[in-house]
Amino acid sequence: MERARTDHYLDGRWVAAAEPAGGTVHNPATEEVLATVPAGTAAEVDRAVTAARAAFDGWAATPPAQRAAHLDRLHAALSERADEIAHTVALELGTPLKLATRVQVGLPLTVLHSYVELAARPPAPETVGNSTVVREPVGVVGAITPWNYPLHQVVAKLAPALAAGCTVVLKPSELTPLVSYLLFDAVHEAGFPPGVANLVTGTGPLVGASLAAHPEVDLVSFTGSTTTGRRIAHLAAERIARVALELGGKSANVVLDDADLATAVKVGVGNAFLNSGQTCTAWTRMLVHRSCYDEALALAAKAAAGYRLGDPFDPGTRLGPLVSAAQRDRVRAHIDRGLADGGRLVAGGPDAPVPDRGWFVAPTVIADVDPDSALAQEEVFGPVLAVIPVDDDDHAVSVANNSRYGLAGAVWSADEDRALRVARRMRTGAVDINGAPFNPLAPFGGYKQSGIGRELGRYGLDEYLQTKAIQR
Repeated sequence: MERARTDHYLDGRWVAAAEPAGGTVHNPATEEVLATVPAGTAAEVDRAVTAARAAFDGWAATPPAQRAAHLDRLHAALSERADEIAHTVALELGTPLKLATRVQVGLPLTVLHSYVELAARPPAPETVGNSTVVREPVGVVGAITPWNYPLHQVVAKLAPALAAGCTVVLKPSELTPLVSYLLFDAVHEAGFPPGVANLVTGTGPLVGASLAAHPEVDLVSFTGSTTTGRRIAHLAAERIARVALELGGKSANVVLDDADLATAVKVGVGNAFLNSGQTCTAWTRMLVHRSCYDEALALAAKAAAGYRLGDPFDPGTRLGPLVSAAQRDRVRAHIDRGLADGGRLVAGGPDAPVPDRGWFVAPTVIADVDPDSALAQEEVFGPVLAVIPVDDDDHAVSVANNSRYGLAGAVWSADEDRALRVARRMRTGAVDINGAPFNPLAPFGGYKQSGIGRELGRYGLDEYLQTKAIQR
């Protein structure tokens, strides 16, 4: 066993937990026990929220420049731990170390730095007639985060909440909680006032539900499945508390007939398999014009063959394991059903070789997928790409929008105006044209059942502010 953590971070210090070894963390590449962490209780959630409530008035009144300075110190403390964090993500999630360093650590550091600047420049009061309109922090935030990007998803909530003047109680995923301990070591080093940021580990049904239902929590910010998001929204609605929900996705990658096919397919496969497919924005549906469909399938099969499975610490590994045995089994079931529903296996599949140890699924490409089938409609959260033929732009838009989700998507065309027209018609929160890079300052969030609200940049800051009009 790698280590044990026996405490929560409450009111500015590490506090011994009531159930110090209630949770077990596994290494998904070896299936071995990696660590134990506390299983938090409702009483510990209440203690954390009470500390956050007591700290709120003082933190909200702290000058923006001082809040920015605290975040800057946090950024420095996290940067010093970058290698340790990447190593920990590779251990508890199975992300290949190179990817963990670049994305799992590099992205949240970029996001955190953006909020150092935004904290120092809060929204200015606005004059509307005889009213002065001001933005104020919403209050105590309950942040509940998933396992697939265990530092980024936390920073995307913690940083804007603290920048806005809110106080926070964090419940990280019980599958990947170790990175949050490193984060809160950095929080402590950065010298935030007691109670401003608090950590309680444990399960969703107990700690998450207690946090979402707590009468002193003003906003619940959750990232995870749509099913769990509904439950959290229900708990918050009982007391008319605000929610910000970043939920599931089934994003469409639209490849038009004039696209640079080789690039579109290569990048599309890479996006679908990012983090072993455990990415809510993954382009898991590739919609290809019939005129280049067969060629696209051949390119996709070739690309998938290049994703070597293995040890996350082996430099040659491109695809790590899935986070748990249960997740592996769910993904395998999706593959089996997709083939039973008429899909044609192009690469990978249930019989493809995988390492003897670890919760691996081979990178899989399935063609001729019915747009109404489960494989085209349900979030798989594994390295599985569904390829669907389309006849023209209108058909592509129709199939892309044929989903209860609307989180991300892509369009490829040699005619950028044509691509833009298609992108504008897609009912989704973000669309990349011709492989445009991710922008950490742009609003991130979904349409339909992909969620409510936005994260990142000033749009993410807005989630943690409320509006007051003062007449005079």
